[in-house]
Amino acid sequence: MAGNMNTREIVFDMLMAVEKEHTPSHILLSQTLSKYQYLEKKDRAFISRLFRGALEYQIFLDAVIGQYSSVKLSKIKLPVRTLLRMTVYQILKMDHIPDAAACDEAVKLAKRRGLKNLSGFVNGVLRNIARHKEEIVYPDIQKDPVCYLSMRYALPEWMVSMWLKDYDAAVVAEMGEAMLTDQSTSVRVRDVSSVQQVSEELQAAGICVEKGFVMDEALHLSGYDYLGQIDAFRDGRMVVQDESAMLAAAAAGVCGGEYIIDVCAAPGGKSMHLADLLQGTGHVSARDLTAVKTAKIEENISRTGLSNVSVRVQDALVFCPDDEGRADIVMADLPCSGLGVMGRKADIKRNMTPEKIGQLAALQRAILSVVQRYVKPGGVLIYSTCTVSKEENQANMNWFEQEFPFKLESLDMYLPESVHNDQTARGWIQILPGQYGSDGFFIARFRRSIGGLDL
Repeated sequence: MAGNMNTREIVFDMLMAVEKEHTPSHILLSQTLSKYQYLEKKDRAFISRLFRGALEYQIFLDAVIGQYSSVKLSKIKLPVRTLLRMTVYQILKMDHIPDAAACDEAVKLAKRRGLKNLSGFVNGVLRNIARHKEEIVYPDIQKDPVCYLSMRYALPEWMVSMWLKDYDAAVVAEMGEAMLTDQSTSVRVRDVSSVQQVSEELQAAGICVEKGFVMDEALHLSGYDYLGQIDAFRDGRMVVQDESAMLAAAAAGVCGGEYIIDVCAAPGGKSMHLADLLQGTGHVSARDLTAVKTAKIEENISRTGLSNVSVRVQDALVFCPDDEGRADIVMADLPCSGLGVMGRKADIKRNMTPEKIGQLAALQRAILSVVQRYVKPGGVLIYSTCTVSKEENQANMNWFEQEFPFKLESLDMYLPESVHNDQTARGWIQILPGQYGSDGFFIARFRRSIGGLDL
């Protein structure tokens, strides 16, 4: 078993891999936890908490370090900067770790990594922060709300500025808080009649279970060690799916017997949900860009035993003539900036830019221009994203309705009453991070006119 010394070293190496090799953090964490399955549960939990926390709070941590360091952050060597961030996180956000222990372990780690001549600097900065952690200064929210919200909720300033154009500061703060709150795992029980049975089985295994906020088939899990060890997941009775994504499948209004095309389907959550709603009838054609992506869909489908789903590699930008006017429903959950899921993927804070959002919005329009041709007259297209960006969401929704023979159609017949509002009555919904206990998500439902195809 590794002690805290070794687990900190593991986290240090992980953070350095993110910085130097740009390894996606969620993939790196999964690989690391799999590699160290032999560690005790508390050690694996420590690795996960410290790694994710240091990334999620990086903007805040850098602001704090900047207040107490005599050297500008940009001038501090990357290994030292990484060590400071992960230790300041322990001091400020992990109450069960004594400040002195966190500082001592950081100094030891610095020496082991060839930074002996900088260990005094590391020690000085950390102990200064530990002594004065109640005196951290935030920007004045009245004079500079962008800087305040950026530091307080570890959000890029450009993102805060963008959101403040659409929402007041209190709403932006709620989104920021939600994305920093430890999130449970949302799962969908495939047979809604067995939700109680599955819930009791999970609780008997020592897993904390909460009912879904809006979907009857949803459960929220926490306190488990490894998903693959849970019988109900392993045998396909439940699948990992956020409640907001469940709403997207519900918005399709499946009746039975439909032919459905899911154009950007990986990892397959919505395809499986749609197939379950078909109850053994109809067919779902799940597609994505690469064999790696479709392999993930196939892996998930094989665990569930669904027979009314097929999987194929298909670039959504390339028109498939055989599907012209064939689909009753097209599910277009398209590549996006992912601002709604930053609580699960901290890399988005580091990598997304306003320019990339513009490029993604253009990509979404290009894909929609192609895949709308698959919808038969009178059929349905669901456009969804996991972001909170009007350029990608409402602007693209309005553009699509103006450009093609589709009209928005009320969602109120298809979604739970608890989410009904003025938006859903008009045919769309923007879910903010933390709202309904879910990720940020956007859904719009379009009905194709009966007049025929636009060839």
